[in-house]
Amino acid sequence: MSTLTATRTGTLPRVNLLPPEIEQERRFRRVQLGLGAGVLASLGVVAFLFLAASGQVADAEGDLSDSKAQTSRLESQAAEYSQVPLVYSQVEAAQAQLELAMGKEIRWSFYLNDLSLKTPGKVWLTTMTATANEAAVAGPAPAVAGATSYIEPGLGTVSFDGKAIRHNDVANWLDSLAKQKGYSQPYFTDSTKELIGDTEVVKFTSQVTINEDALSKRYVQKAGS
Repeated sequence: MSTLTATRTGTLPRVNLLPPEIEQERRFRRVQLGLGAGVLASLGVVAFLFLAASGQVADAEGDLSDSKAQTSRLESQAAEYSQVPLVYSQVEAAQAQLELAMGKEIRWSFYLNDLSLKTPGKVWLTTMTATANEAAVAGPAPAVAGATSYIEPGLGTVSFDGKAIRHNDVANWLDSLAKQKGYSQPYFTDSTKELIGDTEVVKFTSQVTINEDALSKRYVQKAGS
């Protein structure tokens, strides 16, 4: 079998028979098309950026509108509570007046109840008189007959008149006063015997000082509250 072998010995020359003006016009059109595509792409980018910016502006305007609405609501609520500071100041003023008026309160009902429970069995009281010291008095309380000079005035004094079976019972009575909260410096100014019918008893007069522990303090505002 015979073999045919083709050997390429060179490149055939290319002949352009078109006039140069036509080739230049083609090149110009290609440039025009490229420029047009670039312009269209630029317009697309600008349009996209415009739409994005418009959306952001719309969102910002919406947020601004919400903020204004929230501000209006808060201002309305603030107007509703504008009287709160005034109310607080009125409450504080009323509390100060109450504390001034009732800060020295002593609940005598408690003391009377305690007397009925703690008075010795062989002692009975006939009178009880409480005397308060005026706040404006700077000096000591007026002297009481039979009282020694070392007695502190305190908030006031309570005087008791009563009777007992014996003098020892009077001593027990003074001891019971000393154990009472809010009382201090119990002493007696008189203790004499007398007859009730055929029975001999001891008639006595005693006093006790009222101190700060006797105050109820229920109208005094606690520190830090």
